[in-house]
Amino acid sequence: MKRLMSMTVVSGLWLVLAASAQATGGNVAAGQAKAAACAGCHGADGNGGADPSWPKLAGHVPEYIVKQLSDFKSGARKEPTMSALAATLSTTDMINIAAYYASLPRKPSAARNAELVKQGEKLYRGGNAKTGVSACMSCHGPSGHGIPPRFPKVSGQSATYSVQQMLAFKAGTRTNDGETMTRIAFRMSEQEIKAVAEYMSGLH
Repeated sequence: MKRLMSMTVVSGLWLVLAASAQATGGNVAAGQAKAAACAGCHGADGNGGADPSWPKLAGHVPEYIVKQLSDFKSGARKEPTMSALAATLSTTDMINIAAYYASLPRKPSAARNAELVKQGEKLYRGGNAKTGVSACMSCHGPSGHGIPPRFPKVSGQSATYSVQQMLAFKAGTRTNDGETMTRIAFRMSEQEIKAVAEYMSGLH
């Protein structure tokens, strides 16, 4: 039984990796048609809807979008609305949707708090050696554009969404992206999380 479960997990992981590898070759037009149902939350141009807790998908790393959709479908990442939507998508649908959103330009959010931005920049670029928090740019890049396929674009993302996700990593309620973010977020204070999120929102 254990061997069968291990084979199932490995098989599922292989499918996600294979889909991610194909993501950059998706059909943008087909993805746009399939993403029509996504516009209510993520915006007609992929730059977010009325609620800032809904993320921007425009300009995102396509492989990352495929992985997240796969995780919502499998239950590795949990969110009722996204899980229900992802359940209806085929691997090809996910690849095409990812290609579509990756093709759209992301509009930077406007940072609102200069003091938080200053604190956030220090953490993003240098981390916090005293608490063992790595510099965010070591994984997400100096300009926040991400490092495909594993590390997503964070520049211009809604600060509200970024805070929400980092708190989820900190609390251990989001665990689908390995241990890196869980370990780092756990060592960050809520003030540091808010500061980094504010800085990233205006980073471009």
